[in-house]
Amino acid sequence: MAYMSQEGYDKMVAELRRLESVERPKASAAIAEARDKGDLSENSEYDAAKEAQAHLEDKINQMKLAIQEAKIIDTSRLSTDSVQILCKVDMTNLTTKTKMAYTIVSENEADLRAGKISIKTPIAQGLLGKKVGDEVEITIPRGKIKLRIDNISIS
Repeated sequence: MAYMSQEGYDKMVAELRRLESVERPKASAAIAEARDKGDLSENSEYDAAKEAQAHLEDKINQMKLAIQEAKIIDTSRLSTDSVQILCKVDMTNLTTKTKMAYTIVSENEADLRAGKISIKTPIAQGLLGKKVGDEVEITIPRGKIKLRIDNISIS
């Protein structure tokens, strides 16, 4: 089961519809076009089109499963007493004194450019359950990072 926001769920459903209604017909057309080029045993274009279709179908199936298992979180019931999924966390890196802010989201909604990190990342895992003012030391791939939680809000 994956917890996610209504917005993330709606985006995933829209993307699934796009894949099924736009990308799937394109993949079928590419296979048909490659098939028309003759001998399939030596037709690399046909093989590539079939492989692309297989990847697309796999992605569609994964999205269907994620949508089926999704549990939408009612943000009005969330608390800002401690860090949890769908919370925006403002913090300070105590080593570099830089400010940063991340919203903790499901794996499917993660988008670093938008400041959304997966709940499965080391930083999110290290922040979960912590409160404003807490200082945490988190092991990340590049070593350890020391953070102070400055604010918790619901985004």
